[in-house]
Amino acid sequence: MAALAQAVMAGDRRALARAITLVESRRSDHAAVASALLQAVMPATGGAVRVGISGAPGVGKSTFVEALGSRLVERDLTIAVLAIDPSSTRSGGSILGDKTRMGKLARAPQAFIRPTPAGRTQGGVARRTREALLLCEAAGFDVVVVETVGVGQSEVAVAAMVDCFVLLVAPGGGDDLQGIKRGVMELADVVVVTKADGDLAAPARLAAADYGHALGLLRPRSAAWKPRVLLCSAVTGAGVAEVWAAVEEQRQALVDAGEMAGLRAGQARNALWADVHDRLGSALRSDPAVAATAAGVERSVVAGELAPSAGADRILAAFRSGGWGGPRSEPR
Repeated sequence: MAALAQAVMAGDRRALARAITLVESRRSDHAAVASALLQAVMPATGGAVRVGISGAPGVGKSTFVEALGSRLVERDLTIAVLAIDPSSTRSGGSILGDKTRMGKLARAPQAFIRPTPAGRTQGGVARRTREALLLCEAAGFDVVVVETVGVGQSEVAVAAMVDCFVLLVAPGGGDDLQGIKRGVMELADVVVVTKADGDLAAPARLAAADYGHALGLLRPRSAAWKPRVLLCSAVTGAGVAEVWAAVEEQRQALVDAGEMAGLRAGQARNALWADVHDRLGSALRSDPAVAATAAGVERSVVAGELAPSAGADRILAAFRSGGWGGPRSEPR
């Protein structure tokens, strides 16, 4: 573990890939090693610009990320992309096509792209995206981008782990605007209308006006930064530089207002409790007392003999009796 931590902090890409695989593992024998690895690299974390990219399927997230990443590489910046892919509800796997779609960026030595299946994790991110972000920071990347799944409605988890949340929207406005949840819009620091070229240039300008009016009705999440709407064409490159300039300006505004430290503290707090919830869920599912009780409770609930809430009470009582919150006793 110590050797792996040193290799990650030295910028070894193979070591970084192995480290991310380790922290993503669900094997119980990997958990303690992964925790020690993260603790070892913590002094080297915190230096990157953390950017979240979200938007509905088909809006062009991967194309935009590649265009943005290529622009950053031209500026001699290093970028790590954590691309979260939708995964099968049957196997848990995914096609992991983001790396294929970012072929040009993937070949750049200054870039690192890590596709990860979302699995059962809600909110557009994967189970260990936060830990993977820290490892990328420890490896020395200047910018870490988290590209969410693309469900368009519930991708708010990423906003709790990045400094700047960029929401991509398609040209059109109107009905498209109606389809976006208020919660996503309230969290956006920058809204980017994509595909603003050719025949879509005029609709993109109208959409930008619509989204600008919508943002004017919402309270920004920071007093130091007023969210803005920008036009961009990832294909032609128009507007990409302006988007990155807005990200830098937003970050500097938070620093000048003294809000960046509080933002990072909130990210750490969210990561703590997310890990607590994840571990409690794993412990509950693997607890012998719960296993002995759950099948009977489930049959009663399915048969309509027991309310789901009462069934949950029984399962949690068995969990506590198994050593979590009370003495272990034999299940009845």
